[in-house]
Amino acid sequence: MDNMNNILNRLGKSKFRTSFRLKEIDIDYIDKKGLDTIREHAFLFVEKRLSKSFIVNDGKQTPMKGHPVFIAQHATATCCRKCLYKWHHITPNHNLTDKEKGYIVNIIMYWINEQYFNNKKKFKS
Repeated sequence: MDNMNNILNRLGKSKFRTSFRLKEIDIDYIDKKGLDTIREHAFLFVEKRLSKSFIVNDGKQTPMKGHPVFIAQHATATCCRKCLYKWHHITPNHNLTDKEKGYIVNIIMYWINEQYFNNKKKFKS
């Protein structure tokens, strides 16, 4: 796993990864649920969709919209095991450790917090 600042700098140079943004509907959802609940959702999605050593539909398990965590997963390259390996050097073919899951949730939540606090004023003004 890379240093979070290093990976965020690398992701910031990807046209695809930087194309993801939280929309007003996502900001409203976070306002309604709260960031603690969004963190719980992130953990549940990582546990359900990424944690196993073999994922039948790897590369297709994370929707491109519908929840702020899904958007963040694509923005942070934590959407599938292939991306986790390519961008974060988390090897495939093993069950994710608690440390790896924590890292993934932390990077997702870092991105969500940045988006949330930078865009909340724009949408609420």
